[in-house]
Amino acid sequence: MTAAHLQASAQTFRNAMSLLGAAVNIVTTDGPAGRQGITASAVCSVTDTPPTLLVCVNRNSSVHDKIVANGTLCVNVLGHSDEALAKQFATPGLTSKDRFAGGSWTSFVTGAPALEKATVSLDCRVVERHEVGTHSVFYAQVLHVAQDDNRQSLVYFDRSFHMLGAAGQQAAL
Repeated sequence: MTAAHLQASAQTFRNAMSLLGAAVNIVTTDGPAGRQGITASAVCSVTDTPPTLLVCVNRNSSVHDKIVANGTLCVNVLGHSDEALAKQFATPGLTSKDRFAGGSWTSFVTGAPALEKATVSLDCRVVERHEVGTHSVFYAQVLHVAQDDNRQSLVYFDRSFHMLGAAGQQAAL
């Protein structure tokens, strides 16, 4: 087989990735370039020394250039009651003001918006960026963590939202 025969189509790849369950996050930024946020599931830890995570963002996204210019981001891991907020931040064409209207927000070290009722908020400084295909991979050092151990998490699997129980509770998938 040639390499052309081995490469999956974009649709086949998206279908396969829909079966990879992931936390639902709102990734935010604020600074000289302005305030913005998007719903994202392409977030994962990189290392704990120093605490670093990565976030993948489409370069055509409304938040992309603002993250680049501001150099900060906050990953807000959503709880089970935040599905409407996740959909709001995923809606194309909404203004920044309209996106942020659905929640109560604070900020920590970087000034990026942190959702007050998030399961976890990870306030970060961008330390590196790589371009891959249509996306930028932002490597971000975590400067502050705010955590609510009593929240139930929201995950996205098979193109729909599901709730996971808090520690010690059975998952409700």
